[in-house]
Amino acid sequence: MNTILIQINNDKAYKLIEDLEELHLIKVLRKDSKPTQKLSEKYSGKLSEKVADEMQEYISQSRNQCNNRNI
Repeated sequence: MNTILIQINNDKAYKLIEDLEELHLIKVLRKDSKPTQKLSEKYSGKLSEKVADEMQEYISQSRNQCNNRNI
């Protein structure tokens, strides 16, 4: 069996999906989708302040090097 994710854009289409499920042709695994969590919220506080500052400095240096290169 294959599992797919679909987006339903119309109430009539949702009714068709429900009918297919009632006929035991498909199984709806998730009826309600939860809003996705923002990455900033998901990873907030996961790094120590020192590591975060070091990463930010590294990113700034990398951007400066990229912007200052001669092509």
